[in-house]
This record gives sequence, structure tokens and C-alpha cells, in this order.
Amino acid sequence: MKILVTGAAGFIGYHLCESLLKNGHTVVGLDNINDYYKVKLKYDRLKELGIDPIEASKEKVLCSSSIHGEQMTFIKMNLEDRESLPQLFKEQNFEVVCNLAAQAGVRYSLENPNSYVDSNIVGFLNILECCRHNKIKHLVYASSSSVYGLNEKIPFSVQDNVDHPISLYAASKKSNELMAHTYSHLYRIPTTGLRFFTVYGPWGRPDMAIYLFTKAITDGKPINVFNNGEMERDFTYIDDIVEGVERIMEKPVDDRKELYKLYNIGNNSSVKLMDFIEAIEQSLGTIAEKNMMPMQPGDVTRTWANVDDLIADYNYRPNTPVKEGIQSFVGWYGKYYEIN
Repeated sequence: MKILVTGAAGFIGYHLCESLLKNGHTVVGLDNINDYYKVKLKYDRLKELGIDPIEASKEKVLCSSSIHGEQMTFIKMNLEDRESLPQLFKEQNFEVVCNLAAQAGVRYSLENPNSYVDSNIVGFLNILECCRHNKIKHLVYASSSSVYGLNEKIPFSVQDNVDHPISLYAASKKSNELMAHTYSHLYRIPTTGLRFFTVYGPWGRPDMAIYLFTKAITDGKPINVFNNGEMERDFTYIDDIVEGVERIMEKPVDDRKELYKLYNIGNNSSVKLMDFIEAIEQSLGTIAEKNMMPMQPGDVTRTWANVDDLIADYNYRPNTPVKEGIQSFVGWYGKYYEIN
């Protein structure tokens, strides 16, 4: 298949591109390379795909991979570009679109709300319009576990009420689900929304807990532990996430009864934050000094994904133990920063 992956220079997008290429698909990656975190990490991910950073930095210029040739191309572009994105769709004849591009981060949405509206709402509308006018067979898009807000029913189910988000980021993801439902209903576009739970692994974002903890411990600095450590997360290893996303993209949707679908995609378990930190300490061979902090605005105490629907429909079974996933991340972190 020919697949558009937006957010291709991001954490999940990069890993998805790698997997799709290994399985014989043709991939066009798109990303605006914003400076939410250091862009070097984004360009280094693209370099792993054979995309030259200098070529990738050129606006709206499609460049090919030195490793994969025309099987992997990349273009730097904003989703909200109402002229260039439709032109790209028209020229490339995509079969499937996977929209992972978004302004990420719960806490950052308190500081810079406009960027969330531009990328996550205006940009997503542009994606939907392009899918509508180019007969895209399937749109798979990233939602988030943050839509559950202060939901106290554990584990979280896609049948739960999600009308009370507690961050603009969560609200923007909820809006994506509503917009996708509308386009599936009006224009018969097959859409699948994936509520990602805390994803971690090599090449992860520097604002994520495992990255912050590993960096601080490695640098001999204390780590900030919010809500005094009384937190639990459905930590999900990147390979398990990518496997689930790819299964959904590859399975034909022609015979699907519902054009609009939502799934939780996570590890199907909840891990105590202090146990997660302990596993990082064991991998590094160092005990962290801990600053116990109060709960942060926009955060929730516990997340846990019910993935029964994904198991039933796609035989999705995440199987990476947290300790194994953490060891993999810590190994990558040491090698990456030894070189850089």
C-alpha cells in the first residue's frame, strides 16, 4: 500500500515508518519539525530512515531516502496548509493515511494553547477534507488516553463518558474523534481513532517521564515525582503500539459494519510510578534522589486501558514487560548520548 504517515519525525511516527517499510509498504512521511523539543532528535530519527537532514529541512520539497529509495519519501509541511496539503494528496494517490501529527503534551497546552488549535483541530480538519476529496480507503488517527479526564472507572473503556477533559490537549483529541465521526457519517470515510496510553521506548520524546528520569539520574540530579509518587500509568512499549497500528492499517475495512471506530491501544495493565522508577534505577544501577511534588494541573492519578475490542478485532496482544522495555530505552539512551 501507499501510505501517508504524518508526524513521521516524531516518536511513534518514526517507528511506524520503519515497520511499514520492512513490511513492503511505500511510505510518504510528513512533519513540520516544530521546536516543541530539540529538532536534532527529529532529524536524527529521519536520518535513521535515510532522509538527509538538510533536504528534510526544506519547506514543501519531497525528498527520497538514501536507504529505501522512492519507497520512503519525506516532506516538511504544516497540516494546516490548505493549499499544499491538498496538492500533496492529489499528486501522491495515497491509499491509507495515518495521522500521528499533533502538538503533544498536556502541561504545554497550559502555556501555548494556540498551537493545539492550529495543529490538532485546524490541521486535522484539513486531513479530513483531503481524505474526503481523494477517496482515501482508511484514515487511522491518534487520539489519546487523556480524553478520559477525571474518569475513575478502571480500566478505561471506549464506552466510558469522555465529556469532561481537563486539558486543552485532551479537548483537542476529543474534538478529533467527533470530527472523524462526522466525516464517516457524512462522506462514508472509514476512520479509526486510537487512544494511545503512555508510550515509551527508544527515540522517545524528551518531555516524557522515562526520558526525564533517565537523564536526571544519569546527570546525578534529583527527579521530580508528582503527586508524591501516588500515580499509575498504562505504560506501553513502542513496538507493541506499532504492531497494533499496523494491523489496523493493513486489514481491509470494506467489510467493516461500522465506518467509524475507536479503540484503546495500551499495555492492558497499570504500573505504579514508583515501580517504574525503580526499574529505571535498576537498569542504570543508580538510586535516584527524589523530589516529591504535588499533582500538576491537567494530570490524572491513574490510567489503564481496556483493550478487549482491539484483541477481539485484530488479535492485538501487547507482550513487552515493563522492565524489558525500560532496559531497551536505557540502552538506546546511553548509546545515543555517547555519540551526541
